Amino acid sequence: MTRSRTPGSARTVAAMTRIGRLLSVAAAALAGAAVASELRKPPAERTWHGQVAGVPYDFRAPTVDKVLSRMWAPDNPALLVPHVFGVGWTVNLASVAGLVGQVSRDLRGASAGDPPR
Repeated sequence: MTRSRTPGSARTVAAMTRIGRLLSVAAAALAGAAVASELRKPPAERTWHGQVAGVPYDFRAPTVDKVLSRMWAPDNPALLVPHVFGVGWTVNLASVAGLVGQVSRDLRGASAGDPPR
């Protein structure tokens, strides 16, 4: 029996490539299911946004307001919010900024001898 001489990093890259392909196929399947769901509705009832298999989709034209409200939503504590366009989620950068600020404050307090909160 011969052993694979593939270095560890090459195996990792190959595994990540397979995972990426699997995620791409899953995203395409969800997008197809979302479009099919909308096309089954009478034209007057098609909204082009909703959920399929628990995953949000939105195929309406993006606007600047919509992009800003999804990607920077300080009133929304959720880290992941529905994509501006397409299937899935995007990161709420306001939530990330709040988390980074909290960690930074906690670390400064810990370095000053205060117990972390």
